[in-house]
Amino acid sequence: MKKAFLLLADGTLFEGTACGYEGKSIGEVVFNTGMAGYQEVLTDPSYYGQIVTMTYPLVGNYGINFEDYESHKSWVSGFIMREICEYPSNWRCRHTLDDYLKSQKVVGLQGIDTRKLTRILRNSGVMNGIIYTEGHEPTEQDINEMKQYIVKDAVSTVTCKQPSICKAEGETKYKVALLDFGVKYNIERELQARGCEVTILPGDTNPDEIINGGYDGVMLTNGPGDPAENTEIIKNIKVLVESNIPMFGICLGHQLMALSIGAKTEKMRFGHRGVNHPVKDLQIDRTYITSQNHGYAVVAESVDPKIATVRYVNLNDGSVEGLDYVNYPVFTVQFHPEVCPGPQDTSFLFDRFLSNIKNGGNK
Repeated sequence: MKKAFLLLADGTLFEGTACGYEGKSIGEVVFNTGMAGYQEVLTDPSYYGQIVTMTYPLVGNYGINFEDYESHKSWVSGFIMREICEYPSNWRCRHTLDDYLKSQKVVGLQGIDTRKLTRILRNSGVMNGIIYTEGHEPTEQDINEMKQYIVKDAVSTVTCKQPSICKAEGETKYKVALLDFGVKYNIERELQARGCEVTILPGDTNPDEIINGGYDGVMLTNGPGDPAENTEIIKNIKVLVESNIPMFGICLGHQLMALSIGAKTEKMRFGHRGVNHPVKDLQIDRTYITSQNHGYAVVAESVDPKIATVRYVNLNDGSVEGLDYVNYPVFTVQFHPEVCPGPQDTSFLFDRFLSNIKNGGNK
């Protein structure tokens, strides 16, 4: 097998063996602590511009199937594992992970000490890197580009270009406008299963088009990049909030909503990426295990309590995980309620959203 390498911005070099596509790729190196879900990670648009390290030692053991995609392609800039499974075993398996990485032109690296890499990222914070296979060594220009790399224009890259409609399962009860900042299929499925006809709209859609479009509610989705970069979208969301239409925001949607009311966001040291993050609901004193994927967080002190209150907090680091808006039929969460790390989890938040719609905007 060919050798493959990861060079970090601080000069640390990891040597392993190649898997997936042969070549080189620059990105922000992050880690995900999930024991499973690698197919969802690869196809989650929120990972745009990032080289993802899986901390679980064996990846690919159940292969790739046709049901668990979260979008139409892979968005990661590179994929790193301790060991890739060459012979997966699962009744739904249609491809090996290696074949999928090749088909998506994702450069892969296996055989390195992923624990060491994770410790570096935890201690120093996420950093840029370049992943490459033997025969594709980076030039000095590549290394300079890597050191200066910033994930930018992320939402405009991953959002849909034209509107589309997903029909409700069974009778249509509500019509929901979904602003696509990097949507995962599971968000659409959760709404469809509850009788919603979902119109997927580009992230920069004019708010007047939504307000006058006959929609019962608005969904703000997950997505990649620095939320503060999306200045026009933030202005649009402010208009939507003031229209008093029921709204529900997830991940990036949660951050953009907070920015629209004057709060601030900050980049985290190494973010939250995995399926085992404990989140406490301060209102009912209950803790949930959640799935997360984000590198930015809302600054609690910047939230005006007259406009919104912190409803959920992360029990590991105390960061903001959700906001309830005081005078609007709006709530948002940082975690992913459309993902189920356990049997029930937080999918009830979709029911809360529809309850707001049913009650005419009254929380």
